[in-house]
Amino acid sequence: MMVETKDLTKYYSPGKEKVVALEGVNLTIEEGEFIALVGPSGSGKSTLLYILGCIDAPSRGEVYLDSTKVEFKNSSSLVLLRRKLIGFVFQTFNLMPAMTAVQNIEYPMYFNKTPGIKRRERATMLLESVGLGNRNSHLPSELSGGEQQRVAIARALANDPVLILADEPTGNLDSKTGKTILGMMKRLNKEEGKTVIMVTHDPDVAHTADRAIRILDGRIQ
Repeated sequence: MMVETKDLTKYYSPGKEKVVALEGVNLTIEEGEFIALVGPSGSGKSTLLYILGCIDAPSRGEVYLDSTKVEFKNSSSLVLLRRKLIGFVFQTFNLMPAMTAVQNIEYPMYFNKTPGIKRRERATMLLESVGLGNRNSHLPSELSGGEQQRVAIARALANDPVLILADEPTGNLDSKTGKTILGMMKRLNKEEGKTVIMVTHDPDVAHTADRAIRILDGRIQ
C-alpha cells in the first residue's frame, strides 16, 4: 500500500472562526495507481495533496506512506521522506529563477549528497527524457510554460521517487501542451511504475487517471 490516511482532518483558525479544510478523510491508494483528486476550488483537494507530500501537517489523524507512518512533529524524518519517496510537481512550476534548467534538476540531488558528476549526468539524462536536451543552459525565463513544466517534472524525478504528487500540473498551460504533460504523467505511471496522485478540477483531465476521488467541502464523496 502506497498511501493510507485515517480520520485525516485539517482546520485553520485565522480568527475566532475555525475553518475546516479536511474532515475525517479515510483514503487508501495502492502502489502503481494513477489517481485524480477532483473537486471545485476550495474543496480541500490541494490541502490533502500537500499533507501527503509532507509539506503541510494535519490537525488530526494519521498518514502512512509506503507503509511508514508519517511523524509530522519530527522535521528530520519529514525531510527524509520527501527526499526518498516523493516528487512534487507544482502548478506554478516553482523553478529557481537564477538556475539553468539542468541546475534546477540537479538541486534536489545535492541534498541527497549525490556526487557532482552523477548529479549532472542524471540531470542531463532527465532533461533529455522530457525532450529538452537542447535547453540545459536556459534559465526558466527563457523557457515557455510547457517547457518549464517539463523541467519541473524532470526535477521531481531527480531522486527517483516512488510517489509523484502533482497539483494542477496542466492548470497554467494551453490544451495542446497540457495533453503533452498528461502523456508524460501517464508514461511515468505505466512504464516506470510510479504511483501518481494528481489534483485537478477539470473532468477531462481526471478521465486520464485510473481512478478519480471526488472531494467536496473537505470530505470524500
